[in-house]
Order: sequence, then structure tokens, then C-alpha cells
Amino acid sequence: MTDDAPDRPRADRRKSEKRQRTRQIKARMTEDEHAAFLDRADKAGLAAAAFLRAAAIGNAGPRAQRRLPADAAALREVLGHLGKIGSNLNQIARYLHTGGIAETVLPDLRAALTDHARLRGLIYDALGKEPDGASPASPSAASKFIPPPPEA
Repeated sequence: MTDDAPDRPRADRRKSEKRQRTRQIKARMTEDEHAAFLDRADKAGLAAAAFLRAAAIGNAGPRAQRRLPADAAALREVLGHLGKIGSNLNQIARYLHTGGIAETVLPDLRAALTDHARLRGLIYDALGKEPDGASPASPSAASKFIPPPPEA
């Protein structure tokens, strides 16, 4: 007989036996019911199992961590905008590295930095957080590195 017998706990387990949940409850759901369940769990900011425990016994458990609900459509939109900003910055850098004149791309660079700062602010707002002390990528912060536009 080996030490891996299913009726005995393995000696090399790292988790405490006291904290392991060993009992399961299974329920059958339609696709629509399952999607609605997962949506409600996500909106509550809990994993599906923690949400089920909270609904069934009123407590999600001692180690259940609340997570912010993710709006997949909004995240895809933000990723698309960030990709466009990155592409614009790459084109500006390529232009400058091939001998381009900086003054011709300054408006584009300012626009990219403004878009970046706006998206960063939206992400922080969505997360309900304040900026973390990293220097903001805003036109005011960038003004240290980018000269102001020439007066016409």
C-alpha cells in the first residue's frame, strides 16, 4: 500500500487540515442560470464559491477576498485606447530617431500624453483608488521634458 491512499491525508501537505473545506454541494443549472450566478458573484466582488457560501450561510468564509468587479467591455475599450496611444508614441519615437524635427510632433506627443493621463484617471476612478504616487503622465508633468509650443 502506498502513502497516496485516498482515505489518508498525505504527510507532506502544506495547508492546515483545519482550514481545508472538504464538503461539497453540487447543483445543476442551465447555461442562463449559471451565467446569472457568475454575474452576481462578480458584481458582489467574490469568487463563485465564496458568493455561494455567503448566500447560503451568510458568511463568505475567513479567507474570502473581495475583488473588484471587472467590466470586461470597459477593460477591452481601455486596452484598445492604450494600444492606440502606444502606437502613436512608437511612431513619434521612430520619426525622431530617423532625424525628424521635434517641433513637428510636439502636438501629437502632447495629445498622446493627455489621452494617457485621462485613461489613467479613469482606471483609478473605476477602481475607487487614488493615484499611487507615481508621477502622472499628464501634460503638466510632461512639461518638464517637452518645451511649450512656440507662440504664434
